[in-house]
Amino acid sequence: MAKKQFKAESKRLLDLMINSIYTNKEIFLRELISNASDALDKRHYLSLTDPKYSADKKDLKITIERHQDTRQLVIEDHGVGMNAEELEKNLGTIAKSGSAEFRESLEKAEKNVDIIGQFGVGFYSAFMVAKHITVESRAAKEDKAYSWTSSGDDGYVISEIQKDTVGTRIILDLKDDTDDEKYSKYLEEFTIRDLVKKYSDYVRYPIEMECTKSAPDPTDKDKTIETQEIETLNSMVPLWKKPKSKIKPEQYNEFYKGKFNDWEDPQKVIHYNVEGNVSYTALLFIPSKAPYNFYYQDFEPGLQLYSHNVFIMDKVKDLVPEYFRFVQGLVDSDDLSLNISREILQQDRQVKLIAKSIEKKIQSALEDMLKNERSEYEKFFDNFGLNLKYGIYKDYGMHKETLQDLILFHSSKDGKYVTLKEYTERMPKDQKAIYYACGKTIDEISALPSMAKLKDKNYEVLYFLDERDEFVSSIMQKYTDHPFQSINKGDLDLDSEEEKKEKEKKTEENKDMLTALKDALGDKVKEVRISSRLKDDPVCVVADEGVSLEMEKYMSQDPMNPNKVKASKILEINPDHPVFAKLQKIYASSPDELKDYASVLLDQALLIQGLPIEDPVAYAKKVADLLVKA
Repeated sequence: MAKKQFKAESKRLLDLMINSIYTNKEIFLRELISNASDALDKRHYLSLTDPKYSADKKDLKITIERHQDTRQLVIEDHGVGMNAEELEKNLGTIAKSGSAEFRESLEKAEKNVDIIGQFGVGFYSAFMVAKHITVESRAAKEDKAYSWTSSGDDGYVISEIQKDTVGTRIILDLKDDTDDEKYSKYLEEFTIRDLVKKYSDYVRYPIEMECTKSAPDPTDKDKTIETQEIETLNSMVPLWKKPKSKIKPEQYNEFYKGKFNDWEDPQKVIHYNVEGNVSYTALLFIPSKAPYNFYYQDFEPGLQLYSHNVFIMDKVKDLVPEYFRFVQGLVDSDDLSLNISREILQQDRQVKLIAKSIEKKIQSALEDMLKNERSEYEKFFDNFGLNLKYGIYKDYGMHKETLQDLILFHSSKDGKYVTLKEYTERMPKDQKAIYYACGKTIDEISALPSMAKLKDKNYEVLYFLDERDEFVSSIMQKYTDHPFQSINKGDLDLDSEEEKKEKEKKTEENKDMLTALKDALGDKVKEVRISSRLKDDPVCVVADEGVSLEMEKYMSQDPMNPNKVKASKILEINPDHPVFAKLQKIYASSPDELKDYASVLLDQALLIQGLPIEDPVAYAKKVADLLVKA
């Protein structure tokens, strides 16, 4: 027969299909297997009403052949097949999808059946690896068979052939190897196994191929014998499509470890199905431990995407929010809109609906774990709590309502984890703020001078042990109606009216000495004042409104912060401590000596707070001198 040209703008459009639409050459095998699966689906569906379409069950399979001597790869099915007219229509016209038409006819008849193909371009992806393609097909209910052959841009030829079985056989003559591309790898058993496992593991029909098997030589135990046997390469039934009641925990565990390359069982499995405007099945896992690179830029979050059980994309970030990026898993939906190559998600309403649904499901699962499996949740939080906190202060607190009840802090009550809800529910009636203190360890925070007064009043203090915790509280500002308050910042307002009057009286009586101390320290402090937060310690340094002491420490470690932002510091002195009486005595007798005492007390307060002092050598000398004078 005479060679025909493609009907759809010929060479330019075909070049676009081969060189622009598909970014990954290995996709071709997924597309051809999906087409074969569609053909088998059509034959099975039509056989329900027409016995002439019926097939032996053993023929409902997809076969792959590798011929290394002729550099040919063959994909064959016993599906519905095509006659000459259908070959002309489906393969002679680029972007003409027989599957799409078949689906439309079913929709008009209000019938439902899974058909993968929709764009009609998947077949042409084979030209990325093949220099010549032959399609041999015989339609069900017909005696004649036909071949369609093409080398791509030079058109195609349709001829009558002899074919004994119904179905389609696609023969790819692979391109010659180049320095950049080894097309012969698609004839290797390992490569085909890997691609089927990756993309088509859950196609519902067996995908068979002749494979090499090694067995001990019965005549020589030190040797092996290699034989060729037909092997099924795919699993066929995906775990996520099975009823949850039929799946054992160890099956989930093995699936997770094999699929997501983890050697530990997952901590939590979230398996559910949604039916509605957008239907999908999700199988999600929370790992038992954070991946080694979880908090580094090279970690790639996202869920795997399947459509009709066929793998489409890996690491789809749009399906899971950044603050839940620790979740591994997959989503299988027939409703997602994909681009023409099925390699990229379209950013449409359906994607956003699924993503929002997934977010709510993860949030609900975490809330349930927190409520009913507290110890398990605390293990989870040790692994991924920092990511939840990051989600709160990222985007200026846009997601704080979603996450604020999922974060935990250690507290002064018993050193154990507490939620903000638990903290506020057990607050004394007269307590207005949520108090917190920053430090590297619980012991360090417990030893802070400001803690004693709060313990006396039975006020619980949250331990901010991570340097980012204060960022979280500053973004949240408050929880319910209770503001966050650092015990080392501003005025704690812990005194009774009687105590306030006594403080005012002592401040007035000692205002000249306090002024002299401030003058001695210069711009190192904003103010020297009598403290209402100290009980047993002589002095402490606190921050005025604005940058906190912890923020100063954090920013000072940042090489990108050359200006070294400083907190506005206030030196507070305990009027009931013997040191205060000593200062009064020195100011009355030798006011010039007050400068050294002021410097030592400030450095002492800074050291207690974990802040650096300007001159450690000078500090040590002054302490020694004052000890001698004492």
